[in-house]
Amino acid sequence: MMDADPLSQPEPRDYLEPFRVSVHQILTRVNQLEKQVTEVEQFYESTDNVQGNNSKGVSLVKEKGREKHPTGTKKPLQDASHTEAAAAKRMQELMRQFSTILRQITQHKWAWPFMDPVDVEGLRLHDYYEVIDKPMDFSTIKSKMEAKEGTGYNNVREIYADVRLIFKNAMKYNNEKHDVHVMAKTLLEKFEEKWLQLLPKVAEEEKRQLEEEAQAQLDIQLAQETTYANKAKDLSTELYEVDMQLKSLKEMVIQKCRKLTTQEKKMLGVTLGKLSLENLYRALDVVAETNPIFQPSGDEVDLDLDAQSDYTLWRLKAFVKDALEEQEKVDEGAAVNPNDNPDDKKNKKRRDSGDSSGKTNPKRKKLSAL
Repeated sequence: MMDADPLSQPEPRDYLEPFRVSVHQILTRVNQLEKQVTEVEQFYESTDNVQGNNSKGVSLVKEKGREKHPTGTKKPLQDASHTEAAAAKRMQELMRQFSTILRQITQHKWAWPFMDPVDVEGLRLHDYYEVIDKPMDFSTIKSKMEAKEGTGYNNVREIYADVRLIFKNAMKYNNEKHDVHVMAKTLLEKFEEKWLQLLPKVAEEEKRQLEEEAQAQLDIQLAQETTYANKAKDLSTELYEVDMQLKSLKEMVIQKCRKLTTQEKKMLGVTLGKLSLENLYRALDVVAETNPIFQPSGDEVDLDLDAQSDYTLWRLKAFVKDALEEQEKVDEGAAVNPNDNPDDKKNKKRRDSGDSSGKTNPKRKKLSAL
């Protein structure tokens, strides 16, 4: 009776358990590190896109309320929030000064037609909404200026645009000789004169806000880059530690492997000769992976099994066993294929093992297992 293959014999649970635990721990850690590596890669890939999107001048502090805070940006975002709050106060002061201009215009004797929304029905202006896309009046502007933050005007230019719209609508709907047209044109000219006095302050504040937003974005970007650079460095260290754990586990496995008997080595040499050309190359690569001295090159290779480590022999034995089982499955599948030509099978066999004259295929390595 033949002895059972040692590879197929079940190992005691208490013997394998430490290895299972170690492998599970390493796999869990590798999965965690893989996610972190992906996060770092995505950050560097998206850096250019982030910079491009921020060139639109969107408020960074408002954006942070809609999105999760980017890693490492807590302090820069806090600074940006304080900077924007200060900018909002300065804008409020400009809006207060604009209110003075608005009061002067609305107190003019010709301002009365523009104080409230146009009474389209009462005045029977049936085509008004066909001509005017966006009606506007001073009461609407006042309500919007007094609205809560987030629903009203954000800056002085928005109010300025609506005031001009009041007069432009009146001039568009009424012909040049109409009283309302003349009144609107006159008030618009007076308004533009007063606006020009405030405009330098408005332009200066807008420039300052753009510079502050650009600086805030730069600070956030630098903070992120520093954070991810440190994370990449830590990942490199942790990956090295995992690599060391794997090497240590490998050494443990090697130490636990028993030595192959002389008979087992002899049988291994015989089974190596049964491998297909492709599997033979792979088997030699298995040896070369753990034995840098071994060179699987040349037409004839001498493989001294006694010179190989126990770890190499067990890997080689396991590979040969799996490869032969796979070859048998392929051969069985070919045997039952009715479309196969018997002559093709013979030719294939000659190509793999040499013809009847004993000549060896020049492309196949000749292996001598010592």
